[in-house]
Order: sequence, then C-alpha cells, then structure tokens
Amino acid sequence: MESGSGTPLAQVLAGAAAALASAGVPSPRVDAELLAAHVLGVTRGRLASLAMMGQGLAVSEAEAYAQLVARRATRVPLQHLTGVAHFRYLDLAVGPGVFVPRPETESVVQLAIDAARGLEHPLMVDLGTGSGAIAGSLAHELPGARVHAVELSDDAYPYAARNLEPLGVRLVQGDLTHAFAELDGTVDVVVSNPPYIPANAVPREPEARDHDPHMALYGGGEDGMVLPTAAAATAARLLRPGGFFVMEHAEVQAAAMSAMFAASGAWEQVTTHLDLTGRDRATSGIRR
Repeated sequence: MESGSGTPLAQVLAGAAAALASAGVPSPRVDAELLAAHVLGVTRGRLASLAMMGQGLAVSEAEAYAQLVARRATRVPLQHLTGVAHFRYLDLAVGPGVFVPRPETESVVQLAIDAARGLEHPLMVDLGTGSGAIAGSLAHELPGARVHAVELSDDAYPYAARNLEPLGVRLVQGDLTHAFAELDGTVDVVVSNPPYIPANAVPREPEARDHDPHMALYGGGEDGMVLPTAAAATAARLLRPGGFFVMEHAEVQAAAMSAMFAASGAWEQVTTHLDLTGRDRATSGIRR
C-alpha cells in the first residue's frame, strides 16, 4: 500500500458509498469498503483502522478506486472487480464467464455435508460445479472425502480448475448427463446447483441478468426443468442404495421438483429445504 496524504480515506469511502447507493447497488457501504480494501491490499478490518486514523489515498490509489467504483455503479458484479468470491470458508477465483456463487447455496452445501458425516471416506459428486464452490467446500470441510466434479463451460472450467486443484478434487470437463459412468452405483452423496431458471423468468438483478453466463442460469424449457431433471437422473445412476441427493432450485419450482423426484421412482424421503431467507431452495431424496 502506498502512503497517501491526499483525500482522507473516510471521506472517499463515504463518497463512494453514496455513489453506489444512488446507482441502486444493494449493499453500497460494504461494496465501497471491499473495493477500497482490494485496491489497498488490506482486510476490511485494517481498512477501518486506516480510515479512523485519518489515512489519505495516494493519487494512483484514488484513481484506481474511482475506476472500480464507477464500474460497480454500472452493476458490474463486485466479484468480477475484485476477482474473488467468498463462499463458506473459501475464497474463490471468479470473473466474467463463471457463475458467481450465492449465499443461498451455502445451505445446500450444508445439507450434503450433514449427509456425509459419519462416513469414513465419503464418495461425493458435484454436478455442474461452476467456480467449484460446492465441490471445494465439500473437500475442505470433510477431510478424507473423495470429491469429484464436472463442468461443461469452456469459460468456467479454468476457474474451477484453479479453485479445486489445491483441494484435491477430481475435476472433469463434460456434460453432467454422462459424467462419471465409472462411479455408477457407488457414490454416497450427490449435490447439484444446475441451471434452473425458467425461460421467461429473467433475473431482476442486473449483476445476474447482464453478467452471469446464460448457460449457468437457464435450465431449459419453459419451466427450467430440463437440466434439473437430467441432474436427478445422473444422481440416481451414480448413487448407491441409501445414498443422498440434494439439488438447488428456484422457490417457484419446489412443487415441480418434488413431483419430478416422485415420478422417477428412484427416491424416497423426498424433502423440500428452506434457505436462510425462508424460501424453498432445495429438494433432496434418498436413493431406493
């Protein structure tokens, strides 16, 4: 970090937060602080200390910061500007072309982790891993787990590889429909956050609508159920009897997911799970 004697950091942060608020950014103060911490190469805690001490920004720092704030005001995702997405206990590399993991998916990961607890070396599969958030969390939080992940996108795959290689996850590039035939009938837990948005349900948030890759959003068909149905079929193929499958979905798809699980005949104990906001966020089943 450069030693700055220019405009006080506290004043710069206040101005940036006001600009982001005017642009409709949902968490303007937090984003202003995270962008400043990124520019200065410090934590948010250290940033707060510097602001309290009257630290100023050097010219180069102020210019870099102003550019990032201006881009965030156009609703470029914060994570695309910093190159990092925080998910559970991981800091994931992200950028254009890869789906930015959402907080609501953290509760889906917890369901998979809970299902694997007590197994000595659980065999786990993440279908459509994107940035690697789910698979990486499984490997990080369950020492001894054998985690496999598949991702189709040419843009997302390099991010997943970068994030998952240090965690020992086996990553392959391909279609989740045909993945891991060699594991058929042996897997303990399958988890998936597939593309599931219905064709006419365009996301309201500009960050998702304009910047998340469409192939990571839309599930296929008017109801968005094509890829979720394929993921469930793959899970049924992979899992041993008694194995656990959980899949994230949109709130409006909860009934359709339960019906799809039931119609396949592969599942028992089909359950809908709420996220931290109380919305129907995932459906799970036990392999017959």
